[in-house]
Amino acid sequence: MATNKVKQIHSFGQSIWLDFIDREIIKSGKLQKLINEEGIRGVTSNPAIFEKAITSGTDYDADIKELAKTTSDNEELFFKVAVKDIQNATALFESIYDESKAEDGYVSLEVSPFLALKTAETAAQAEKLWKAVGRKNVMIKIPGTQPGLQAIRESIGKGININVTLLFGLPRYEEVALAYIAGLEDHLAAGHKIAHISSVASFFLSRIDVLVDPLLDEKGLGDLKGEVAIASAKKAYEIYKRVFSGPRWEKLAAEGAQKQRLLWASTSSKNPAFKDTKYVEALIGPETVDTVPLETIEAFADHGIAEDTLEQGLDKATETLDRLKAAGIDIDKITQQLEDEGIDKFNKPFEKLLQAIEDQKTK
Repeated sequence: MATNKVKQIHSFGQSIWLDFIDREIIKSGKLQKLINEEGIRGVTSNPAIFEKAITSGTDYDADIKELAKTTSDNEELFFKVAVKDIQNATALFESIYDESKAEDGYVSLEVSPFLALKTAETAAQAEKLWKAVGRKNVMIKIPGTQPGLQAIRESIGKGININVTLLFGLPRYEEVALAYIAGLEDHLAAGHKIAHISSVASFFLSRIDVLVDPLLDEKGLGDLKGEVAIASAKKAYEIYKRVFSGPRWEKLAAEGAQKQRLLWASTSSKNPAFKDTKYVEALIGPETVDTVPLETIEAFADHGIAEDTLEQGLDKATETLDRLKAAGIDIDKITQQLEDEGIDKFNKPFEKLLQAIEDQKTK
């Protein structure tokens, strides 16, 4: 059966999560079907996904009207609506959460993108959303910005599951992994158990190539088109293996701590010249997650190739990044630009979303 191609990925130790949520997919039974037939093991959402869900149909109209009677704050109203969806989705994944021993079966909800550069507010909202959803298999998404690092550590320190989002650069990724470890140490030092805490670090891929590829031709590096994001991801995995080993980590592992897995995000090909399953195929390997939009899942089920690729060609990945550097392309500068743009890319749909709620209330 063709559908088993996506399931096959799991045999290499990688979990496929769906990068999409709306009421329809939960109500219609389609999400349950994806769990059963394609082996989907979690869900991620973001402000852009919710904006689409709320503005493209009528599923949310009644709720918005009802909630508008008791709150005039559109952001608060949105989160009340979203929390309901997240709770309904977490119910579908509970058995996966249980059988995977708290490794999979998560549904992610993101803090307001307006807080991306505010440490205290992010930490406060993460805790508020965590309590509002009130499910063991929810992850709260916090952007991996510089101000986000302390919020990540504090949230993990409170025993909250965190999906760190918007990661593009390797130095920042390492800081995030260390913030997770520090948070676990804090929670343990406060006298709590840590085995139930789960976290992923979402490394964004295709957007890196969208920005880097146009620069390559000018530098005579045309052969590296579509390779830089994959090379970066492979190097991130090397960092992951290094950070989650050694004495400091082993102390936590002895208490049952889970590693913070790398999650590949933005894995649909933005360049029509590339195979639509390119990024998924290139990074299949153990102890990782790939969050994939519906059309990419369907494409993979149809013509994807599932094999253990993540640690293949590590020398080539190193060489790719070395060649960029030698040609004067500053990848750290590029990844910082992507982070800044990424915040903006989530702010805009969130503004649209709040406006749509405002319009809905007055209809």
